[in-house]
Amino acid sequence: MKINYTINVVEAALFRHRLSVLVFFVLTSIFLLFQASQIKLDAAFTKHIPLNHSYMKTYLKHRANFGGANNVLISVCDSSEDIFNPEFFTALKGVHDKLFFIPGVDRIQVKSLFSPSTRFVEIVEDGFAGGPVIPANFQPDAAGLAIVKGNIEKAGIVGSIVADDYSCSMVKASLMEIDPNTGEKLDSIVLAGQLEDEIRGEFEKDNISVHIIGFTKMVGDVAQGAKGVVTFFAIAIAITTLMVFWFCRSLALTILPIACSLIAVVWQLGMLSKLGFGLDPMSILVPFLVFAIGVSHGVQMINSVSKMVNNGKTSKEAAQLSFRVLLVPGGIALLSDTVGFMTLLSIDIGIIRELAITASLGVAMIILTNLVLLPLLVSYLHIPKTQSDDEENKPSATDRLWHVMSAVATRKVAIIILAITALLYIVGYQNAQNMKIGELHAGAPSLHETSRYNQDTFLITDKYAISVDYMSVIVETTADACTYYDQMDIIDRFQWRMENIAGVQSAVSLSSIAKLVNSGYNEGNPKWRVLSRNQQTLVQSIARVPSSSGLLNSDCSVMPVILFLEDHKAETINRVVDAAKLVASELGTDTLSFKLASGPVGVMAATNEAVEAAQIPMMLYVYGAVIILCLLSFRSLRATIAVVVPLYVVSTLAQWLMTELNIGLTVSTLPVIALGVGIGVDYGIYILSTMSVKLRNGATVQSAYFDALKERGSAVLITGVTLAIGVSTWFFSDLKFQVDMGILLTFMFLVNMIAAILVLPAIAAFLWPERK
Repeated sequence: MKINYTINVVEAALFRHRLSVLVFFVLTSIFLLFQASQIKLDAAFTKHIPLNHSYMKTYLKHRANFGGANNVLISVCDSSEDIFNPEFFTALKGVHDKLFFIPGVDRIQVKSLFSPSTRFVEIVEDGFAGGPVIPANFQPDAAGLAIVKGNIEKAGIVGSIVADDYSCSMVKASLMEIDPNTGEKLDSIVLAGQLEDEIRGEFEKDNISVHIIGFTKMVGDVAQGAKGVVTFFAIAIAITTLMVFWFCRSLALTILPIACSLIAVVWQLGMLSKLGFGLDPMSILVPFLVFAIGVSHGVQMINSVSKMVNNGKTSKEAAQLSFRVLLVPGGIALLSDTVGFMTLLSIDIGIIRELAITASLGVAMIILTNLVLLPLLVSYLHIPKTQSDDEENKPSATDRLWHVMSAVATRKVAIIILAITALLYIVGYQNAQNMKIGELHAGAPSLHETSRYNQDTFLITDKYAISVDYMSVIVETTADACTYYDQMDIIDRFQWRMENIAGVQSAVSLSSIAKLVNSGYNEGNPKWRVLSRNQQTLVQSIARVPSSSGLLNSDCSVMPVILFLEDHKAETINRVVDAAKLVASELGTDTLSFKLASGPVGVMAATNEAVEAAQIPMMLYVYGAVIILCLLSFRSLRATIAVVVPLYVVSTLAQWLMTELNIGLTVSTLPVIALGVGIGVDYGIYILSTMSVKLRNGATVQSAYFDALKERGSAVLITGVTLAIGVSTWFFSDLKFQVDMGILLTFMFLVNMIAAILVLPAIAAFLWPERK
């Protein structure tokens, strides 16, 4: 009673002061539209990693000494399959110099044939001799190129800096987190544009091709592909407008819910900008979801208004009564969405938390725009009756359809529906156990295999012996540990065991380099490729390895073991990480410990573990929030069960679908389940809100369900189909992750709708007592 009294007070106040409220909405919309125009794309590397994960603490701790995982690899190739010509070396030096001076590039970490740190060492009669691979007086003539070719072979950089077939050469660099020119966070999208324009655009011509990969370049390509989201947004608006017009056959009633939903998007973006957030390319799809949810609730509102007008109410009376009737179920549904999205804040990954904030803000805005603004605007319209009194009293074709469907709420039919549902759930649950955590495809999973970025990745992987997928296991020990045989021997044994793990191509550490140098001091004899037990000899072996090599720090207390993997597929990463943990626990001592992990694969491993750890808690939080809100709304355990069980079954079937389509559970797909549950609960709440009233008044379950279909069925069907058609346009996106999200959301929108109109009443048939 208290809730009803509060609703009546709010309703009276709003509709008594309609004009003032509308002025407030107009002024707020203008202000937030200006704020929305200031929003920028924001794609920082650290937002995509779980910073509090133990691997990432190791990564951040030692990033200054050994570089981070945010690297850029640029392969300059010659179409003649031979780099030893003046044109190629001119282009390679140009790329090196241009990259060196781009703001945000860590200049100490820039490495290529032209880097002074790229040196060769050879064994001569007096011991060792060496120098830079490209001498200071280098001229790209026949003699100079011959010298460089010999130095490359002596340096042992074929397969890393130079391609195996001498058709390409690599320029590598690490990126900083802060732009030194501005003192602000490095803008990955701007830097990606510089790589494209100033390096590829300037040096790719004639026989020279430039291939660029790395997180920053990938984000830039994703941002470029994300511009297509605007096109899909426009298509979705057009499709939605046509569907809503077909449903209500009124131009005014079509425009208003579309306009209110777009206002919700503007308010969402404006609030994000005002709070200091940007829009990440990975969450740029959320505004469309907000629009879709807004339309869903808008259709319910105009459906209610139309029916009340046909029952003889004026437009204002119909709008006011619809506001009163739909505020609680609509508000509870939107609160369920909001709380469900906010549960994503529990996941310790910046991009998911931003997505949670973005989605929650958007849905909160819908409460104002579609449950308050829309009925106020409708109250000013003159809405004619679409049915005469005679037609209203006659059962329509739609009523006959609802009567047939209402049989689902009888126990004879319900038991069949529930048996099929149970069978699907059992099969789905068993297959969902095979869902993989992490990426399941080579290359950048956010982009299609045919994208320029992934084609560059495949070329680099094919041309060079060292994989771009590597993980560094950091060895932390005491100062000068590399001068002691027992410490170096432990590192060597760790490396040997990891090299024999399936999926590891090769490995390198200070220990393996020391063995090579020791062999060199003994005329290159392979039998001397061992760690010397003599401390002076061991010191001699490591003395020629500088800290800039990335194999040791200044006092030799930290030394990474770098593992090069065949790929970054989830099963490969899991196998290698599990083996590294096992070997580390066996070989670690009080003075020497192995810390996982740095490098690109270390970041992926941490992210996969964070996603896996968050999966079950996230689902518990989402369903916990939905259950609590349903209990508060319906004050009935039976009603809550009827709403939640179909949602859970659909979530399980969605995981089965991911398994069948080879879609892994990643940062981009993990939120989809929560989004699907949050949006899917709307169908059930609207149907059951009508059923509950009828059941309390003594109606049978079938009769209550028939009335619910008559009142809400058309709107539920039209919104489910409209949402599904809207996101199905994502199938044609340039972004692979958007295609995956489109498939999953299309499935969840449609199947949640089907579950709400079939499974929910079937459950209700057994939860409420049969009445004659």
